[in-house]
Amino acid sequence: MSEFEFGVYSLGERIPDANGNSPTSQSRVEEIIQMAKMADEAGLDVFGVGEHHRLDFVTSSYAMLLAAIARETKNIKLTSTLSVISTADPVRVYEDFATLDLLSNGRTEIILGRGAFLESFSLFGASLNDYNELFEEKLNLFLKLQEQKVISWHGNFRSPLQNAQIAPRPVQKNLPLWIGVGGTPASAVRAGSLGVNMALGLLGGRPESVKPLTDLYWQSAKESGHDVSKLRVSVTGHSYLAETGEQAINEFVPHYNQYFGYFLKERGQHFRTTAEQLTPQRAAGQILAVGSAEELAEKILYQHELFGHSRFMGQFDMGGQPLARVEQAIDLLANKVAPMVRRALSK
Repeated sequence: MSEFEFGVYSLGERIPDANGNSPTSQSRVEEIIQMAKMADEAGLDVFGVGEHHRLDFVTSSYAMLLAAIARETKNIKLTSTLSVISTADPVRVYEDFATLDLLSNGRTEIILGRGAFLESFSLFGASLNDYNELFEEKLNLFLKLQEQKVISWHGNFRSPLQNAQIAPRPVQKNLPLWIGVGGTPASAVRAGSLGVNMALGLLGGRPESVKPLTDLYWQSAKESGHDVSKLRVSVTGHSYLAETGEQAINEFVPHYNQYFGYFLKERGQHFRTTAEQLTPQRAAGQILAVGSAEELAEKILYQHELFGHSRFMGQFDMGGQPLARVEQAIDLLANKVAPMVRRALSK
């Protein structure tokens, strides 16, 4: 298995703070770029930006943001977290990310998925009735674009391609591709059957409840004849680190409440938790990646035993977490968590 990798990502939300003030779009974009530079300088492996099409996010043109980041960084891999391929044109997405690969000198990856928000369906004229069919068709077209410079293709949701020239081609032979999976067994089976890496979005609960998904993934890949030693699983989710677990919880809770309270309110739900209620989440057997460096390392190693994953990516900036604290969390991830995990796995 390749060396365990660590990264951070941002969804770019700009929600109101406790006083009702939201950051400007420009300041939020600048924060994301600064966060990526911090991650690169700290020596993390990967940085991601998610796709959203709402006034309270700044990441609708996420590939353009990643392009800006590509020119401000040197070593870190750049990925979408994730690209909503169901409502996009796979040709356009491929061209954008192939160009990003040129701009970054071969540091580009992409995570394709359906997304947790549905606003892009009406925005781009897609029907939710075609939810599964759209994803299946567009994912398969993207896979073909990786292999063919000139392509003829016909589907149900996009105009046909007749000897279409797909340019530019990336620095890498193929862009490293991941399928984003929430909790759907069929998605895990699909990723394994296609021989594509799987990016698991985990928000909470116990990792044992997720193990059936990763088991299905590895089993499907093996049964479909893929070399599982070349495939990878990543775990992504809400995260925060501080010098002590208690400090991490106390600094995380207000922003966690702000984040979930805001998005659940529009669904008619109320959310509020306390430091006391979240403290048990620091345990190794809980998914939420909040605590001290030692606690997160223990948690990642515990999950590795269950999932066989080789990448962790945390969303450190959620709910308006100040950039200075995000920087400290990045530093702890790069200089404390990563060495501990890699040492343990090399034994």
